[in-house]
Amino acid sequence: MRGDPHVEIGGIARAHGIRGEVAIVTHDPASTVLATAASVIVGGVERKLLAARNTQKGWLVQLDGVATRNDAEALRGQPVLVAREALGLDDDDILLDDLIGCRVVRADGQPWGEITAIDAGPGQDRIVIHDGDIERLLPLVDEYVTAIDLAAGVVTVDPPDGLPEERVVRKP
Repeated sequence: MRGDPHVEIGGIARAHGIRGEVAIVTHDPASTVLATAASVIVGGVERKLLAARNTQKGWLVQLDGVATRNDAEALRGQPVLVAREALGLDDDDILLDDLIGCRVVRADGQPWGEITAIDAGPGQDRIVIHDGDIERLLPLVDEYVTAIDLAAGVVTVDPPDGLPEERVVRKP
């Protein structure tokens, strides 16, 4: 969510070895934040990073307070969060999750819905826009997403003609 002090970067995939190491798979395989972060949050608990090394199958990490394989196994499947400032974002960098909840307007100012999710599909990310009971999936490319104002919570779009729309069935 926009402005949250912590950002989910991945999750604990499995225990590694017998001394409490965990394997963390990051959402962005190119991310190196675990090499520099001082701590992470797992299961709502902040834990100091004692050691971290990157491998082909994810990061192997030793966390403070996780000393045995059983301790590490208990964390399997938990999301891993870091402080937003640990990401080293520039002022003009935008996290995809920060777009959720933003109003969407067309280039002419006409309201076009609200971003409810990000569809991180293979090859291309898309923003999921709900406008009443209409759902639109718009490719997240500069040609269609022409401006983002996170402070105002507004995303300006210039969608292609013929973009598919689906009715959202709401459960009672």
